[in-house]
Amino acid sequence: MPHRHPRLKVLFAGVITVLSSHPLPAQPPATRTSPTVDTYHGVDVVDNYRWLEDWNDAEVKRWSEDQNAHAREYLDGLPGVDAIRKRVTEIMTAQHDSYSGVRFAAGRYFAMKSQPPKEQPFLISFDSLGDLDNARVLFDPNVVDTEGTTSVDWFEPSPDGSLVAISLSSGGSEVGDVSVFDCNSGEKVFETVPRVNSGTAGGDLAWAPDGKGFYYTRHPRPGERAEVDLNFYQQLYFHQLGTDSADDRFELGTDFPRIAEIEVEVHHQTGRVLCNVQNGDGGEFAHYVRRADGRWMQFSRFGDKLVQATFEPSGDILAITREDAPRGKIVRISTLTTKGALIEPLIPESEDTIVTSFYRAPPSLVATEDRIYVTYQLGGPSEIRVFDRDRNALAKPKQLPISSVGGLEPLSGDDILFYNSSYVDPTLWFHYDASDETTIKTPLSSESPVDMSDVRVTRQFAVSKDGTKVPVNIMRPASAEGPGPLVLYGYGGYGINLTPRFNASNKVLLENGVTYVVANLRGGGEYGEAWHLDGNLTNKQNVFDDFYAAARFLIDNGYTTSDQLAIMGGSNGGLLMGATLTQHPDLAKAVVSSVGIYDMLRVELSPNGSFNIPEFGTVQNPDHFKAMRAYSPFHNVTDGTNYPAVIFFTGANDPRVDPMQSRKMTARLQAASTSGLPVLLRTSANAGHGGDSGLSQKIEQVVDTCAFLFHHLGVTVQQPPSTDPADRS
Repeated sequence: MPHRHPRLKVLFAGVITVLSSHPLPAQPPATRTSPTVDTYHGVDVVDNYRWLEDWNDAEVKRWSEDQNAHAREYLDGLPGVDAIRKRVTEIMTAQHDSYSGVRFAAGRYFAMKSQPPKEQPFLISFDSLGDLDNARVLFDPNVVDTEGTTSVDWFEPSPDGSLVAISLSSGGSEVGDVSVFDCNSGEKVFETVPRVNSGTAGGDLAWAPDGKGFYYTRHPRPGERAEVDLNFYQQLYFHQLGTDSADDRFELGTDFPRIAEIEVEVHHQTGRVLCNVQNGDGGEFAHYVRRADGRWMQFSRFGDKLVQATFEPSGDILAITREDAPRGKIVRISTLTTKGALIEPLIPESEDTIVTSFYRAPPSLVATEDRIYVTYQLGGPSEIRVFDRDRNALAKPKQLPISSVGGLEPLSGDDILFYNSSYVDPTLWFHYDASDETTIKTPLSSESPVDMSDVRVTRQFAVSKDGTKVPVNIMRPASAEGPGPLVLYGYGGYGINLTPRFNASNKVLLENGVTYVVANLRGGGEYGEAWHLDGNLTNKQNVFDDFYAAARFLIDNGYTTSDQLAIMGGSNGGLLMGATLTQHPDLAKAVVSSVGIYDMLRVELSPNGSFNIPEFGTVQNPDHFKAMRAYSPFHNVTDGTNYPAVIFFTGANDPRVDPMQSRKMTARLQAASTSGLPVLLRTSANAGHGGDSGLSQKIEQVVDTCAFLFHHLGVTVQQPPSTDPADRS
């Protein structure tokens, strides 16, 4: 899939450019055509660029290298690029620590720490929220790989906090092997378990109560299945430390679908195991529990609308269901027998949507001894609400306005840890003390390298083609007046919520008078499952209509003009960019599209494409084919059209969206466009979908984006105040 919880990879949040008279680009490298005709349900479809799909073909690699050289010649020649690189580097490498994925086990804390200019985050542990100075580094990928291409996919501490299991992958592949480290010595101990994580089905792990082994997701190993199936057929196994993983015990999954995605949880007091299984990326789940005697019982099936389950401290199961409640309600499952489950209503559906989490996302639902913490989605922003065991609403933690919350981590008693962020506030970590209902900022909170106090944040609503109101979140410099340069970002898919988040590089945009806007489109989950379903499968066109409506709202209300508008998106948002520029080629002046999907008729043939079928559909279904053919960007490029300036980014090792998508779309647009504006393709050789990229890779991508995108918006770079304290002394 392009994006899943929590791996929503928003690659670009804002950057800068210059006003210049840069000459028109040289002609792009020649691309030969070789027509191939496919017939779907009686409809012939011609593809002139099928040959670009085969990355093992030397001609395709030469073509890609030539495109990279063409892009580099153009981008490096843009005036002001050195100044842009200096400013972007200054912000993105500014000395400021940030923390993510905070966990608590047996009195010990664990977290991923980002510390620019280090390339990758690294894993630390510490004994007190107030004593980060004495934190211990457990694993630093920057030490084992100075190129910054090795990354931590995720980690899981043992129940007693003495060991930690870490999934490691390289080159953006997300193919993760699990190693175990001793939390006192920091040394690797025991054997490595291979192929636990993949870029398609993901991966998970949960320790047994005694810490002597763990349940984990196992992908087929070479020789067990055909090569094309090695990233499918995920199953659940148990590994005993100190043994050969080839002898691991099979637990569950013989009858799971080919595109199963597994999440596992262990109740440490009883030893019961909970297994949540998603059927691809469409949001349908089945749930199983392993009793203490080793027998597995299924208590929900795909299509039952039970979408999330977790253990309570007592060992009962809390679940989020959408049965007769499209925005979600919470139930308790206290008895499981072969005859079924006893389901007790707990927290009813409200006007706002209960957030669900999957794919090793921090939980959105947490039960402590006497309280239940629930994350709610408010159409983009989110908040935490608190309930007691009698379903009564209690005082909730203090939270920032127009912000997002997450990272719920239970501490001792009824206390929790959570993060809070907004468009103008960096990630702040808070300890909520339930005894006196106080919200305490912790030293885990990030310090911003830039000042956002002069930015106005407002929420407006555009009206889509069918009358649906679409939230538009506007970050506007306080000095901005009248129409001006503006960047509009969108996604709209997989039920994923675009929540307010801080990105320091947005300051470069804002300090140069550029407005930055995020639209909450259908296809996401901001208003519940109905909002999602209104933007998937045969309803996907609604997403593109919503985005167009947001752009028209910004133009019609004097924020910008078509000549000053840029649109931007990645992955599923790259599909949005492709559909928007082919359906409305005169809407925007420039487009940045990253790791996107463009050939909707061939996407399901790529390894991760099968996981996308529940979201997009399949060409085997005539109704799905008709809908996909109608909006598929690659098939709707029209010769002789004045298309805007476009830059495509992709990673050669992307496991989620096959880079051939970007190659084919680039070739088709280069052949069709008559505007004289550039259509560029930039392929990163040792990168994937973007989230695991090293810091230097991210900086260069932002620099290229800035120099390209804002050149076409006509923005003159201002001299900003330095973020280096030495320069201000």
